[in-house]
Amino acid sequence: MDIGEIIFISSRLLLGALASFFAIMLWSKTRDIAWMLIVIGTIAAYVETVYSILENFGIVGDNVVSIGRIPLVSIILPNLPTIFFIAAFMVMVARKTRRR
Repeated sequence: MDIGEIIFISSRLLLGALASFFAIMLWSKTRDIAWMLIVIGTIAAYVETVYSILENFGIVGDNVVSIGRIPLVSIILPNLPTIFFIAAFMVMVARKTRRR
């Protein structure tokens, strides 16, 4: 592992941890469903980052459930944050159109 990979992994972990920390702080201050979905999406993005790093190191593996040769976890985790962000934006759009 060279210095570039170490900086890449460290920056993803540090920035993801900061985003998750502030997201959890926001979660404790608000009960708005749209913001809660954004928080959950941010935490899911950090989970995906940690999982992908563990997978690169060979710590996580031997997935039982696969679609073809692709493990199901490798399909779900990268898309999970986007799903939560879409749901949050849908809630906000529905709120804005209802007020008109």
